[in-house]
Amino acid sequence: MRRRLLAAAATAVVAVPALVSAPPAVADRAHSAVVSANPVDFTPHVLDGTVWALALVGDTVVVAGAFTKVADSSRRQTLARKNIFAFGLRDGAIRTFAPQVDGAIYSLAAGPDHSVYVGGAFKSVNGVAQRSLTRLSVSSGERVGSFRASANWGDIRALAVRGERLYAGGTFSAINGVQRVGLARLNANTGAVDQGFDPRLAGPGLKRTRVEHFDVSPDGRKLVAVGAFLRSGGSDRTQIALFDVGGPGAALTNWYTDAYKPMCMNGFDTYLRQVKFSPDASYIVVAATGRASSAQKLCDSAARFETRGIGRHNPTWVQRTGGDSLYAVAITGPAVYLGGHQRWFDNPYGTDGNGPGPGAVARPGIGAVSPSTGKALPWNPTRSRGVGVRAFLTVPEGLLVGSDTDQLGREYHGRVGMFPLS
Repeated sequence: MRRRLLAAAATAVVAVPALVSAPPAVADRAHSAVVSANPVDFTPHVLDGTVWALALVGDTVVVAGAFTKVADSSRRQTLARKNIFAFGLRDGAIRTFAPQVDGAIYSLAAGPDHSVYVGGAFKSVNGVAQRSLTRLSVSSGERVGSFRASANWGDIRALAVRGERLYAGGTFSAINGVQRVGLARLNANTGAVDQGFDPRLAGPGLKRTRVEHFDVSPDGRKLVAVGAFLRSGGSDRTQIALFDVGGPGAALTNWYTDAYKPMCMNGFDTYLRQVKFSPDASYIVVAATGRASSAQKLCDSAARFETRGIGRHNPTWVQRTGGDSLYAVAITGPAVYLGGHQRWFDNPYGTDGNGPGPGAVARPGIGAVSPSTGKALPWNPTRSRGVGVRAFLTVPEGLLVGSDTDQLGREYHGRVGMFPLS
């Protein structure tokens, strides 16, 4: 009998209850235990494409990516939903929320007053020109007209809200006509660019400087960014940089690592794909692709780095897949969850072509490792691998997963599912 958080899932499409000034969700939530390997039954299904982003707004899960159709948990009702939809966290009921966004959505962040910030590669929202970044009411699906941010070109790949500050990262070089390469801070209410915040990222010789992903510590004082860059201001920072953002600017810290200076496969201007702070911000974990060419490089790995101290930092541990990409990470305290299209964990001596090495354990598509050692935990729900997990979202009830395949925990779950905490 599969776990259920409620006795039965609602199958009707329902409107979102209005909530006033709901505080936005921040960072990965700490859990008391590792989640179950048995997904709940009541989550809806995305029937095509890829889920790239998840956000929790009140008791509503917002799901975004590149898709056109969704179905209720029973698969009896199919609905048109282009690139974004929403459902109830505790019953899976699909909301009436159905804004019209004309391009892929790569990032979400919960906002105040039951709203959600949306970033991606779109050019219009509900028929109004607004490139790559918007704010939507989750109750009505309407644009929040007072928020007027718009990127010059490119896309928004990561978003985070801390208080009245909205951080955005991606491939853009300006927002609202203000030059900001890859990373910007905005007024969360108006979308105005923070004139004092400029990390001055640069990638001399790279095709395009960009931020692939970033995370902001729960207290809003630290920001770690990964992507295709080599410098921040006048300082060397290859693919990863840590900033103090508690004040008015973006102050590059003395923390750095040379671990990502070695090249992986030719053609990767960055092989780092996601980074997260631990709930107490004492460490970060980086997920990477890159086609591993040797066990001495951090291609196709996850690595933990301590955030305390200054100067050069080496990884505390490295989890290697032996040649398969990792794209997503979530940290809850008892576990570090990793997702990609990996076949194995604990595989430093295996290779993509020759199979697993000594000590490798099967963890197809999803798995968890010990925060202290980086070694694989027994948790092994499995998923059909596809390209890989693109999004984790930790909620008080468990762990939500967004990807591009329809098998999770040996059950049918179309591109989204949830592992319960209890």
